[in-house]
Amino acid sequence: MNTPFLSIVIPAHNEESRLPRALDQVFSFLEKQAFSREVIIVENGSSDRTLEIAQAYARSHPNLIVLHEEKRGKGNAVQRGMLEARGEYRFICDADLSMPIEELLKFIPPALEDFDIAIASREAPGAIRYNEPPYRHLGGRAINFAIRLFILPGLNDTQCGFKCFRAQTAESIFRQQTLSGWSFDIEILYLARRKKSKIREIPIQWYFDPDSKVNAVRDALRMIGDIFRIHLNALRGRYDFTPRPDA
Repeated sequence: MNTPFLSIVIPAHNEESRLPRALDQVFSFLEKQAFSREVIIVENGSSDRTLEIAQAYARSHPNLIVLHEEKRGKGNAVQRGMLEARGEYRFICDADLSMPIEELLKFIPPALEDFDIAIASREAPGAIRYNEPPYRHLGGRAINFAIRLFILPGLNDTQCGFKCFRAQTAESIFRQQTLSGWSFDIEILYLARRKKSKIREIPIQWYFDPDSKVNAVRDALRMIGDIFRIHLNALRGRYDFTPRPDA
């Protein structure tokens, strides 16, 4: 089976209202590109028609793969998609498309070379935020301050839902992932730092989505707990080996 140049992995939980528009935009963009690709939707834990909508779309798009993941949590969905992807580059893409899909070209060659992981940044020089309420911006910066203080110094925006990995890096890191929820990004980037992977922050255009599922206070508290869980995993040696693909 041929290896596609790019895999786009879209985690989808209760996304029946946003998924059709997102897929229309993704495939309209891909039709203009010369590189080979696959799109992987990983539905997990939905109580709406997300899975049905994705499967219907796949019937008319042969390079769309739909996976149903029994285990709940965004981290589980992303891990499943990234490890089943076949692309040389593997791009995590939130279904809200708060970053226009055209920005994806900044994350892959020829625009970007010499990297292992490229993460979208709303804080890097040149980034633009649109329509974000001041309280959300301040809350996000407070969360990032804690992340930089306790685990990932120097990274200004770890939680934006758009990230690109070289295949070898993805295979190594996602097999060591243990967190199943929103904080999986922190663990993945912590593991990348341990492996001395080259991480690049890419400034993007980003549009605030009033229907965002992020709860600033609840998710901030969970993240703080998960940060200490990551450190505990490291102390216990849990990250000292990479599970086999069939483990």
